[in-house]
Amino acid sequence: MVTSRWTAASARSATPVRRRGPVLERAILDAALDQLSTVGWNGLTMEGVAASAQTGKAAVYRRWPSKEDLVVDALQAGLPKLDSAPDLGNVRDDLLELCRQMREAMYSRPGFALRSVLHECDTFTAERFHTVIIEGVVQPSVQLIEEVVRRGIARGEVRPEAADGAVYDIIPAMMMYRSKVCGSEWGEADLVALIDQVMVPLVRRHVD
Repeated sequence: MVTSRWTAASARSATPVRRRGPVLERAILDAALDQLSTVGWNGLTMEGVAASAQTGKAAVYRRWPSKEDLVVDALQAGLPKLDSAPDLGNVRDDLLELCRQMREAMYSRPGFALRSVLHECDTFTAERFHTVIIEGVVQPSVQLIEEVVRRGIARGEVRPEAADGAVYDIIPAMMMYRSKVCGSEWGEADLVALIDQVMVPLVRRHVD
């Protein structure tokens, strides 16, 4: 009797739900992120995404001819937006808060999915996601770091020479390196050390 009830419930849950247009596309993109978060890049299949979204396989393939195309769109649609720099009154606190926001983005469901892709797929496939990483993660972070540094220069807190692309790259480069190459996480103490031991000494204006 238990087996019969479970089978009936499973059949109902597997029945495609009638949705169209943006609503269906959103459900498929969400399902792709769920699949990446649970089974990873190698385990993700178009069939599995269709089942998770409760739609037909043809509805997925009609919009995305490959799983690479699907995952690119899912990541672009889902990654949290970093669109404002913290303004807490000093460059140290601003940079630390910005690091926390970047960490939250990295540990969000889309961020976890992106890391799954980077860790598992081969070099050729990873090239497909280059734009997602640069436009969705790196460039917004660099722009906000630049804003914080230039604000610090205007306050007389930061040396003018710190307005440099190499300086802006340090935080995202370190965070991506620790995540992708080392496979380790960023705790609060790690973020504080990055700011206090690397960034603040680098950008601080020295008073004679």
